[in-house]
Amino acid sequence: MFIGREKELEQLNKLYKKQDFNFIVMYGRRRVGKTTLLKEFCRDKRSIFFVSEEYNDKSALEKFSKVIKESLDEYEDNSTFNSWEDAFKYIVAKIEKEKIVLILDEFQYLVNSNKSILSLIQNLIDHSLNNKKLYIVVCSSVISFMEEKVLSGKSPLFGRKTAEFYIKPLSFHNSIKFFKNYSNEDKVLVYSILGGIPLYLNQFSDSENVEENIKENFLTEISNLYSEPKNLLNLELRSPAVYNSIIEAIATGSTKLNEISSKVGEEKDKVYNYIMNLVDMHIVEKTYPITEKVNTRKTIYKLSDNLFKFWYRFIFGNISSIEKGMSDVVYNKKIKPYLLNYVGYIFEDICIEYLVRKNVREELPITFDKIGKWWGNNSKTKQEEEIDIMATSDEGIIFGECKYKNEKVGIKELNKLKEGAELFEIQNKFYYLFSKTGFKEDLIEEEKKNKNIVLVDLNEVMQ
Repeated sequence: MFIGREKELEQLNKLYKKQDFNFIVMYGRRRVGKTTLLKEFCRDKRSIFFVSEEYNDKSALEKFSKVIKESLDEYEDNSTFNSWEDAFKYIVAKIEKEKIVLILDEFQYLVNSNKSILSLIQNLIDHSLNNKKLYIVVCSSVISFMEEKVLSGKSPLFGRKTAEFYIKPLSFHNSIKFFKNYSNEDKVLVYSILGGIPLYLNQFSDSENVEENIKENFLTEISNLYSEPKNLLNLELRSPAVYNSIIEAIATGSTKLNEISSKVGEEKDKVYNYIMNLVDMHIVEKTYPITEKVNTRKTIYKLSDNLFKFWYRFIFGNISSIEKGMSDVVYNKKIKPYLLNYVGYIFEDICIEYLVRKNVREELPITFDKIGKWWGNNSKTKQEEEIDIMATSDEGIIFGECKYKNEKVGIKELNKLKEGAELFEIQNKFYYLFSKTGFKEDLIEEEKKNKNIVLVDLNEVMQ
C-alpha cells in the first residue's frame, strides 16, 4: 500500500522527465519510508538499486558489482570490478543507449567503507556525466551524515546536487488514510500512538479495535513495536542507558533541562550533549515560545516522534510486568486510564496542522507567517500563562485553545483564552477553540455574535 508520498513521487518523476542528468540527495530518519518511495519510483524504470550495509571495502565492491550485473541482465558475468571507479565507468558506458537510475541507499555505509567514494562521484559529475542520461540518488537514514558529508561546504559533493529531498514523517491527514474503518476518535488515538511513520502504521490493522492492536503490538514480546525504540537507539548510539532515562524523563513530563537533569541524576552539561544527539536523530526537538528568538532560558524539550512518546510513557517502565505475562493488567491499569490525557497533548499538534492546511488554502481571517505555542509570565497575575496555539502575522494573531476531553467546551474556556490574548497588543485578534466533544450553547451563541470566534469540532479537524 503506497500512501502519502504522492507529492515526492511526482517531484522525482518530474525531474526524471525534465533533464538528462540528475544527482538527488535524499535523507530522513529510519523507518520514514525513503526506500519504499524509491522502489515505487523505480518500478517502471531501468534501475540499479544498491542498498549498502556495514561491509568492508572489498565486500562492498563485490556486492555492488553483483547488483550492477544483475540489474543490467548480465547474469553470466560474476566478476568483480577492479575498483569503484571501474564500476561507475561501466555504468556510464551503459547509459549511452538508455537512461538509468542509480540508487545508492544507506549511503553512509558505502562512504564509511571507502572515503574516496565522495571524491569519485564528484569527479564523475564534473567530467563524465554532463548530458548523460544518469539519474543518481544517494539516500541515508543518518541525517547528520548527509548534512556534514554530502551537503556541507566542506563536502566534495557540495554544489553538485540537482535536488534535495528531506523525507519527513507523514502528516496526520495522510497517516489516518491507513485506517479508513476507524472512527475519528480512533484515528486520532492511533496517530497519537504511532505518529507518521509508514512502517509503524502498517503494523496496526483497522479490522481490529485499537485496544487489540495495542496489546498485540506493544504488550507482546514477539511483536516488532515492542522493542522498536530500543532497537533504534542501539543502532545509532553507543551507550543507550542514559538516553533511555532522558527520553523517559521527557515522555513523563520533564521538559526543561534542569528538570531532566534532576530526573536522570546526571550533570546538566552531560545531559545537554545527550539531548543534542537526540535532536540530531530527530527524536527530540527544542521548542521556544513563538514570540521568542532562540532563548536557552525558555527552551523546553519534547519528543518529536509519537511512537517514542507512547513507548517511553507506557511500555518502558512496565517491561518487567509485560514479560511476566501481565499484559492485561498493564493495559487496564497503566495505559487505558491515561490515554485521553496523553492524546490531549498530541491533539494540539493535530490542530496546528489543521490551521496550516487552512492557511495554505487562504481560508483563515489572516495569512500567518509563524505558528506554535506560547508560554510566559503574566505581569498582572504574576502567574505563568500558556496558550496552546498562536499564529502570528502583521494582519493579526490567531489564538487557539485545544480540548480533548469527554465534555463540551463553553464560554469559560473562551474567557480564559481572551485573558491570555490580553498580553499581546495588536488590534485584530481571532479566537479558535477546538473540541473533541463539541461546544456548549453559551459558546455557540457567542460565536454567532462575534465573527472573530471560530469553533472547530473533531469532524471539522479531520477535513
